[in-house]
Amino acid sequence: MRIILIVPFVVFYMHDQIVPAAIVLIFSGFSDMLDGVVARKFNQFTELGQMLDPFSDKLTQGAVAVCLAVKQPVLIPLLGIFVIKEILMVSAACVLLKKNKKPGGSKWYGKVATTLFYFSFTVIVALKGIWGIQNIAITLALLSVTAVFMIYAFVQYAIIYTAILQSDDPKYAMNMNELMDKKQKQKQNSNKVDQSIAKK
Repeated sequence: MRIILIVPFVVFYMHDQIVPAAIVLIFSGFSDMLDGVVARKFNQFTELGQMLDPFSDKLTQGAVAVCLAVKQPVLIPLLGIFVIKEILMVSAACVLLKKNKKPGGSKWYGKVATTLFYFSFTVIVALKGIWGIQNIAITLALLSVTAVFMIYAFVQYAIIYTAILQSDDPKYAMNMNELMDKKQKQKQNSNKVDQSIAKK
């Protein structure tokens, strides 16, 4: 769902339709939260889903970052750090997957870095785009704190990825074919349950 919502967000924002763009972004976040609630309630967690969820997050964050930086050039340095960090992390994850190992899940410092990223972008854009205020001190403070935390998160993730890559622990082992087969079986079982409920 979130991947699909990227397109209308970009279209609205680039045409200076800030309110509709904000609504789409809020709905995207709400759908992410709703997916998590449903997964927990019906115990529908899968390893494949846990890997795809961060990927959707990264695409959404990337789209938001690029759009905001295009309109607010002062954000370009932070965007550069974000893009480099995400490219390196995705590359590392691909290396682990190629070696049939599970990439590490999200950590608190990654979530904090993402939260700061959105907060900084929102405040800077709101100050200049909505209220016409451009405070260099606030801008530099927000960008500096966010950049430092993003770099810290990247270093911590790099340590985890390196440890997983060098580890022979079976808990990091993963077979993509088995995951896809498991996902297909879960879908078939779910369809059978829906059909049995419909018959009743």
